[in-house]
Amino acid sequence: DPEDLKQWMLSGIAGIVTNTVVLNEMTKKYGQITEVVKRYLDITNKKVAVEIDGHSTQELLDVGEVFTKLSNRIILKIPMTTYALDAFSELEKRGVETFCTTIFTLPQAAAVARAGVTHVLPFCDPFLAVNGDPTKLIRECCAMFENWENRPYITAALIRSVDTAYRALRDGADGIIIFWSVFQDMMVSSLTDEWNSLFLENWDQMYEAGLLEGIPYKQKN
Repeated sequence: DPEDLKQWMLSGIAGIVTNTVVLNEMTKKYGQITEVVKRYLDITNKKVAVEIDGHSTQELLDVGEVFTKLSNRIILKIPMTTYALDAFSELEKRGVETFCTTIFTLPQAAAVARAGVTHVLPFCDPFLAVNGDPTKLIRECCAMFENWENRPYITAALIRSVDTAYRALRDGADGIIIFWSVFQDMMVSSLTDEWNSLFLENWDQMYEAGLLEGIPYKQKN
């Protein structure tokens, strides 16, 4: 929900990413899909990836144009299909940044990369449901793109746990798309808490000794 995301916009994130499931839910609350996207644009000056869909190349281009006219911060997020390939080629010519979602195989990643997509989005956690390795495709994409002169970004998607987020970053993803609950959990470490307590304790001791003169200090309640 755009209202829920406001508090996170200054947390070092790169932008907002939507999908049609989220957009469908938000339209029931806020109305037309364009109004929902405007709400996302209004809460940040960062990029907003809008997932679109359709049944042909031309339909994808026509739908995409509606959203790119709203702002130059719009990224078009398009599912992997054969007719999306021509759309990626045309959008690259127009200078439109793109995501290709629902990437599950290396040949799919190669095809959309050659077509001109800006970011390939390997899906991760669905592989766990079939006893697969959630970040194997990321490693394969990294190896394939290593010697490409113009390679797309590898942006790992559908990450539902800290463990998968860690593995995606470890295995070479340029970025990850995560839920806010996962982001919060990623910031937690017992060792961080331990050392933060030590450093804050010493900071407080300097205050109590009168050695922070001229330094703003607010006592903990």
